[in-house]
Amino acid sequence: MTVVTTSGGPPPAGNASHHPRLAVAAVLLGAFIASFDVRLFALGLPDLRGQLGLSFDEGAWLATATTAPQILIAPAIAWLAAVFGLRRVLVWPSMLYVATTLIIPFVRSYELLLVLHFVRGLLLGVFVPATIMVVLHNLPKHWWIVGLAAYSFRLSFTGNAGVSLVGYYVDQVGWQWLYWQDAVVAVLMALLTWLGTPREGVNRTMLEKADWSGMLLLGAGLALIYAGCDQGNRLDWFESGPVTGLIVAGTLLVIAFLVNEVIVSEPWASPTVLMSRNIALVLLTMMTYMVTSLSNTMLVPNFLTGIAGLRPEQIGGMFLFYTALPLCITVVVAVWLLRRIDARIVALLGLTSFAIAAWMGTRITHEWAPDNFIPMALVQAVGQGLTFTALLIFVVSNLNPARAIAFVAYIQVLRLNVIEVATTAMTTWLRVRQQVHSNLTGLYVSAGDSDVAQALGRLTGRFAEQSAAAETAVTRATATLASIVRREANVLSIIDGFQVAFWAAIVGLLLISLMRAAPPGPLTPVGAK
Repeated sequence: MTVVTTSGGPPPAGNASHHPRLAVAAVLLGAFIASFDVRLFALGLPDLRGQLGLSFDEGAWLATATTAPQILIAPAIAWLAAVFGLRRVLVWPSMLYVATTLIIPFVRSYELLLVLHFVRGLLLGVFVPATIMVVLHNLPKHWWIVGLAAYSFRLSFTGNAGVSLVGYYVDQVGWQWLYWQDAVVAVLMALLTWLGTPREGVNRTMLEKADWSGMLLLGAGLALIYAGCDQGNRLDWFESGPVTGLIVAGTLLVIAFLVNEVIVSEPWASPTVLMSRNIALVLLTMMTYMVTSLSNTMLVPNFLTGIAGLRPEQIGGMFLFYTALPLCITVVVAVWLLRRIDARIVALLGLTSFAIAAWMGTRITHEWAPDNFIPMALVQAVGQGLTFTALLIFVVSNLNPARAIAFVAYIQVLRLNVIEVATTAMTTWLRVRQQVHSNLTGLYVSAGDSDVAQALGRLTGRFAEQSAAAETAVTRATATLASIVRREANVLSIIDGFQVAFWAAIVGLLLISLMRAAPPGPLTPVGAK
């Protein structure tokens, strides 16, 4: 099953671009913009709340309004690009994105902020989805692995470099650059798109067969489910009317989408595209990758900020120098390996690295500082560089060219909704495990226990030296002991999170062992030809 094209129908009318590599550069820049934006906004949200004068709840809804619209439109973008041409889909949305992003830091009306972030999220959803198709359509076949590796690299790199950038912008340059950085890059993306893509006519054959209802149902359904998951932990899941309504409504729309794809004559994204053995297995493996990679993108940052009490600028250097920059090397190594050996072997090496890193995480204590995480960060850099790149190459190698647009739609579901579900599930797991460990630890901390009495006595004596009131010293000693219990419960919950990441990597390894060799094609390694 050789991959020779990425069109789901007749190619758009128009002259071929004279600068196809500029088009590839444009969509890769767009992918970087979207990834950086999600990461910077998540890490910088506490500072943004302070600068924009928002409450915690208002900030939470603002975050949801930024990402949910991406899911609304992202699955349909590859089809829209095939029908209307990449220039129409990217250039003007890029310029509107620049204008919206420049305005936001000056707005103080919460309602207007919500609207602007919704529009901004909708535009961000345009930038990533067409990347894979454009890479395969515009680059020579021997460059496909490099282009796909660059696409996978941006996800891991932005996740780690973003920690350092947030601290730099907030402390050195100005918090507004959490927004304005993307505006600068978006202008360059628009220019590259304009220079690198042809003036294409509208593909009226595909337009006449458009499955508008399918696109609307899937996008709206997944956006509602995302919003419900994003607010679930904060509003106590199905104890909350809004969360219940969002998830139930989204689920019904997705069911309606599945029914629609069965009954329409020209389904836009028929689920049957996922029914190949290798395709199904590799997508499941990508899900395990998303869970195990949380050891890098979530668990370590949560420990350093929540338990060690450090800010992004204090931990950013560790992520930048020991994960983000080494990724530049490991991705190059991945490309070299993928040209020579089976992608499944490369993915096995990557997931094994994640399993080792997660096992290292189960050894943490409350005394760990950023320097203690350096060995783990280096191992995670290997996992990040090898795993997703290899899985992406393998899934494209197995892709039916005639159904590429449908498959790209589901890749966007994986990229946005599955990551959110994995993150939400891990957040819930950490919260529940923290409560369990806090209760279990509290069973051994009773007022009559001699060890507890000695600890309280030492703490009381220490505080008595700082305060003349004995009652105040006892109160502070009791509060300090309670905070120690909470701290240790949090450490134990993070360890439980690393255990989940470890077993996710093991499941991924088992899934890879069930995959068959990909059919011969342009991405087949030299050793297999």
